[in-house]
Amino acid sequence: MSVLTKSSSRKTRRERSVSASDWLIPTGLILLSLIPVIAGSVRLTELSVSADITPDNARFFASPIPVVLHIISVTLYSILGAFQFSRGLRQWKPKWHRRVGWLLVPSGLISALSGLWMSQFYALPAIDGEILYGLRLIFGWGMVASIVFAVLAIRRLKFAEHGAWMIRAYAIGLGAGTQVFTHLPWFLFSDGIDELSRAIAMGAGWVINLIIAEWIIYKYLKPKMKSANK
Repeated sequence: MSVLTKSSSRKTRRERSVSASDWLIPTGLILLSLIPVIAGSVRLTELSVSADITPDNARFFASPIPVVLHIISVTLYSILGAFQFSRGLRQWKPKWHRRVGWLLVPSGLISALSGLWMSQFYALPAIDGEILYGLRLIFGWGMVASIVFAVLAIRRLKFAEHGAWMIRAYAIGLGAGTQVFTHLPWFLFSDGIDELSRAIAMGAGWVINLIIAEWIIYKYLKPKMKSANK
């Protein structure tokens, strides 16, 4: 086998390895999204078949449009958003990346604004107290602001800055997936969850996601932003 053939073979193996590893993050994000996506699908089915009205779901039957918009937009945002973390798709199919990006902007805004609407106007369960209400406002408006800043950045052709703000918005939007796991300690090791522990578990999901997001931004995007500003 010639040196050129060996080199080509090694390159092909490396490309395959990179291609395979490139899908690890999107796959993990999709898996993290599955529980809230499935829960949302169950809620949509419940509304569509006119299931029995209970104290837990009465608010959704009384005003279904916000929750329907929220579930559909969150599903689109979390699943399609995961693919934006594939470096290969961004590099090899930039048009696909841009088109999906412009779909993520309205779906992310609808997701955040419908969530804020429900927090403001739905009669929420007693366990969702004032602290959690405040956290929902902070992170909901934080998601809206992040998407707006991302759009402004891309209009100025600040690609790294755009990516940083979109990562922050996605981290907040994917909070429901992480919150499944932050609730587990109370269900596994205590008698249940009260208003304070519920707020802690919900807040921890958003904070954990944002810490990871800031680490990714610091490691991969901060150098690009610094070089772009020189």
